[in-house]
Amino acid sequence: PGDRAMSPVVRDNTSVLRPGFRLQWEPVQNSHVLLYPEGMVKLNESAAEVLLLVDGKRPVADIIDTLSDRFPNVPGLDEDVLAFIEVAHAQHWLHIR
Repeated sequence: PGDRAMSPVVRDNTSVLRPGFRLQWEPVQNSHVLLYPEGMVKLNESAAEVLLLVDGKRPVADIIDTLSDRFPNVPGLDEDVLAFIEVAHAQHWLHIR
């Protein structure tokens, strides 16, 4: 249980934003942002699409399936989602379970 330092994210993992982090649309930035006590991260559209599906209940496989349905014929989408979730975890934005 708890975070797995440096372990790769797999399809049956779930993820959740860490306490103190909040995802929201920021009109001034014209993008989604991830707010946290020390600052803000402006997200590109792809990152926002993934994080909007992170709810602590949905496994990574479901996030990949949802995005595959929304964006059919995107090669390597599953690997990209897994890689992004790993980066978000390494940046301490997410807990992985």
